[in-house]
Amino acid sequence: MSTSQTSMISVQNLVRDYGPIRALSDVSFLIERGQVVGLLGPNGAGKTTCMKILTGFIAATSGQVLIDGKDIVEHGVEVRKRIGYLPENAPLYQDMRARDYLHFVARLRNIAPEKIKERIEHVAKVIQIESVLNQDIGTLSKGYRQRVGLAQAMIHDPEILILDEPTSGLDPNQIIEIRELIKEVGKDRTVILSTHNLHEVTATCNRILIVHKGRLIADGSPAEIQEQHGGSNTFKISIQGAGESVKDTLMGLEGVTDVVRLENQDQAATDWRLFGAADVDLRADIFNLAVQNGWTLLELHHERQDLETIFQRLTLT
Repeated sequence: MSTSQTSMISVQNLVRDYGPIRALSDVSFLIERGQVVGLLGPNGAGKTTCMKILTGFIAATSGQVLIDGKDIVEHGVEVRKRIGYLPENAPLYQDMRARDYLHFVARLRNIAPEKIKERIEHVAKVIQIESVLNQDIGTLSKGYRQRVGLAQAMIHDPEILILDEPTSGLDPNQIIEIRELIKEVGKDRTVILSTHNLHEVTATCNRILIVHKGRLIADGSPAEIQEQHGGSNTFKISIQGAGESVKDTLMGLEGVTDVVRLENQDQAATDWRLFGAADVDLRADIFNLAVQNGWTLLELHHERQDLETIFQRLTLT
């Protein structure tokens, strides 16, 4: 895999072993500036390990990570300044006020003392935590604690945000709020969002990386992944008034590879799934066949596997 000089993040042949266990195996991908990328996979797939390597928290066994062309090992300090990281369990001090905590993180990030107040106020406005800045973190709801965690990741105005399960444990309303925040802050940053929740990435990201058993098994936009991994070219039809020979008649259509009858409680109609050759749209031919045979076509549509089905199929093997 060649390295793109314009890529913000370049991961090449990444391997990470924990003793005899291989958590990542030959993972490679490029992320361009300004992309919001979802790193998706079941529990134990290697997502968090990948995140920790990208942030410099742990080292890879082998392989290379470049941030804007700079090696994360050789230029570790410089690279970390450009990354904001929100781990799954954000390191929040429960007995500190949110404002004091952000001030503490700003000092750790070597923000000039005279600019700290301005940065806190700016980030608090963006993340919408102005109303709780003077409260102890331990008194905040889970949703607001996540917001404070996101604020600490952004306090130094990083070009890259790496978020590990940012909506874990939130209620549905809080999840929606955090999703909207991520989309907003991702407008002018490169964002990697790790999750095992498919709805999370489809609602937030414009690109998906799927990891399974330490390997990268899919990479692309939601539409591209559906196109690449959507399985057979299938059509579902419901016919009223068809005789016993309907299956043989349907099989006679050019491009049809198989026909399967589906269960149907309606005694007056029969449901069928047609499997066609790749890239063949059979809808017009099916309609014309129904007209020729005097069938009443109650339903006809081209089936496309949704991302949830594709994800399950890719990760249950």
